Amino acid sequence: MNRDRLGGGQDPMDRGRFPVHPWRLVERGHRAADLGVTETLFAVANGYLGMRANPEEGRDAHAHGTFVNGFHETWPIRHAESAFGFAQTGQTIVNVPDAKLMKLYVDDEPLILGTADLERYERSLDFRDGVLRRSLVWRTPSGKRVKVESTRMVSMTQRHLALLSLTVTMLEGDAPITISSQLLNRQDGTDEYHDPRAAMGEGIDPRKASAFEDRVLVPRLHSAQDERMMLGYSCANSRMTIAVAADHQLTTTDPSEVVRRAEADLTKMVFRVEATEGQPVRLQKTVAYHTSRGVPVRELADRCERTLDRSRRHGLDHYLDEQRDWYADFWSGADVEVTSPDADDEQIAVQQAIRFNLFSLAQATARADQQGVPAKGVTGSGYEGHYFWDSEIYVAPFLTYTQPHLARNLLHFRSRMLPAARHRAREMAQNGALFPWRTINGEEASAYYAAGTAQVHIDADVAHALTKYVAASGDVGFLVRDGIDILVETSRMWADLGFWRSNGTPSFHIHGVTGPDEYTTVVNNNLFTNVMARDNLEQAVAAVDMVRREHPEDFTQICARLDLRDDEVEEWARCAAGMHIPFDEGLGIHPQADAFLDREVWDLSQTPDRLRPLLLHYHPLVIYRFQVLKQADVVLALFLQGDRFTAEEKRADFEYYDPITTGDSTLSAVVQSVVAAEVGYADAAWSYFCNALYVDLANLHGNTDDGLHIASAGGVWAALVNGFAGMRDHGGRLSFDPRLPDAFPVLRCSLRWQQHRLRLELTATRLLVTMVEGTGPVHLSVRGTEHTVSAERPLEIDLDARGTRLPHPLDERPQLGGTRADGSRITAGVPAPTI
Repeated sequence: MNRDRLGGGQDPMDRGRFPVHPWRLVERGHRAADLGVTETLFAVANGYLGMRANPEEGRDAHAHGTFVNGFHETWPIRHAESAFGFAQTGQTIVNVPDAKLMKLYVDDEPLILGTADLERYERSLDFRDGVLRRSLVWRTPSGKRVKVESTRMVSMTQRHLALLSLTVTMLEGDAPITISSQLLNRQDGTDEYHDPRAAMGEGIDPRKASAFEDRVLVPRLHSAQDERMMLGYSCANSRMTIAVAADHQLTTTDPSEVVRRAEADLTKMVFRVEATEGQPVRLQKTVAYHTSRGVPVRELADRCERTLDRSRRHGLDHYLDEQRDWYADFWSGADVEVTSPDADDEQIAVQQAIRFNLFSLAQATARADQQGVPAKGVTGSGYEGHYFWDSEIYVAPFLTYTQPHLARNLLHFRSRMLPAARHRAREMAQNGALFPWRTINGEEASAYYAAGTAQVHIDADVAHALTKYVAASGDVGFLVRDGIDILVETSRMWADLGFWRSNGTPSFHIHGVTGPDEYTTVVNNNLFTNVMARDNLEQAVAAVDMVRREHPEDFTQICARLDLRDDEVEEWARCAAGMHIPFDEGLGIHPQADAFLDREVWDLSQTPDRLRPLLLHYHPLVIYRFQVLKQADVVLALFLQGDRFTAEEKRADFEYYDPITTGDSTLSAVVQSVVAAEVGYADAAWSYFCNALYVDLANLHGNTDDGLHIASAGGVWAALVNGFAGMRDHGGRLSFDPRLPDAFPVLRCSLRWQQHRLRLELTATRLLVTMVEGTGPVHLSVRGTEHTVSAERPLEIDLDARGTRLPHPLDERPQLGGTRADGSRITAGVPAPTI
């Protein structure tokens, strides 16, 4: 379990260096020790294009990075022992040409943050406009004082556009200033001063991206003329293409000149200025990136030209105003406020962290458009830029209830993957469609099938996100045009994968799968998988019935397109009704899988922190022999399918699994927080929430340098809205059962629900629901009592919003001595320490 990571939920941030601010992340003081983390935290992105917070000067840096969502190279996966159906082609996001570089020299001395004499340094990322700002005062080796200010923004309204600026002012003395603005292909060369792969550290970590062995970006064009420079490439294997171009505008009253240079992997414009004291020298750099799956590079170059021509006409202020308007609209629907007007620094720190997570979601999803949401967004190369189930289970709900048009984009992207999913199902000897566990281009890229391809629950996860979106948005048109195909093909897969057993009453079983918990693999009747598959099948039956009744013309086309027959829909209904849901009468809990309880418990309370996470210190077979979880598995089912379990079952399951859940996955704490709040363990709910809240800000899992944990950020929203506000959406009905923590004097949030926007305000003694958009009415329930909200009639209820709480704290040790249904006793142990 991971509730002790923060030592009781205390603020883990160094507030001398990272001061509290409700709307900004601020850094005062440059340090080399955590460059990778701060490069990630201060990254700017829009879901399509992401720029890590590397310094304009180029060094020092942990991992230089600029990434475009979906732009990847492919490579053959080499299995030590191959077998039929193993993934054959790896896919890795490409570090695209770096346009951030604006190297600065004063008196021919370079500004290098790691060695510079800095009198003042501040860097900030504003959540209200998405602009990274940096200001410093540098005393040069000759004793001159220089003020250096920079800004960096990736546009939310123009997805291909980034705007950067560098302003240099001599505070004491005159000096020649040189600014070398560059476009540099770092992917295929080494860093200017050292091999960047050496900076990434050594050792095996499956969370990191692989390094390419051969050249990736094949040069196709390069130029530097007038005020514009450009590079263009195609990927050697994937054949994807990219062009990047940059415009420049130098503003100075001092004498200046420019020198241009263009090579295959580097173009530069070197601005030389004879700067005088007090006269600012400003360089504005406007950058355009365009990518494609195969459009010629020359055409992409033309697109870059058009993007830059348009930006020159409009100017920087125009795009900054657009950006502020975009974020104002985003926060009106997505913000979660938990502070009162007289909030102290402790409360504001939590508010800051909440907004950082929500801001990270905006930067990962806003302009993903025709792509999915990578596990790290576009802030790093972790997990090789792949899309997982993270998007559907942790990110899609946030989008569905706050930015439904973005949820639709995500689901439309999955629908375009359906042909490849059908092909993958054939490879796996299954009917229907099987979505890949990890992918960029739609093909399975997981080389370790036990914790990859075996996680067939991804089919149900996609279906879950789809049906929740349709219920919350009322977008039946999307269901009829695209969604029904997903529901039909995933249901066909489940009906074919499972089989019937009869011991009196026939039951439907699913064998040889892996659930969300990757410390327990290739099992029979994983509870999460079976529960989610049942829902998938039921939702498909209901959708087919609805379309048949309400859209008969579309239904005829669907039947022809999918060769849909009444008998197979009837079979789905039977499979759902007969689904085997494991339950152990002796322990009174739902086993994670059929044989899970046969294992000995891993006593995590006796496992030292130096051996965590387990996957980096123990062979998988060692882990697989024990009852130990990487992440909440059954507990996640209790949340997502909460209407299928009783309150007593939820409490018993949570109490059993919590002590054996390591939290080695960042996806775990948020779910544990939600269910802990529901069953009454308020302290545990708060502790888990704080761990999720600071996953990246405090680098709690030691890999934030590889990019942000976007799914965990989505889970923070879930912990707030589903956990503390107690919102549920089961059967297309909205309900609330609040569990407000003691640390929150108030919780305010907005929810999109069927063409309406509701505003919630929750205090310890009151729930107020108002309708700020739409006409109503909206029917909802609060703790089992039905209510109606309309624009004219807000809902105000007096209630104990802290909720019922259990009288004793949750025991952190595993439950020992419990008796299984067969009468045997549970024992616990710890494997011998690793070498």
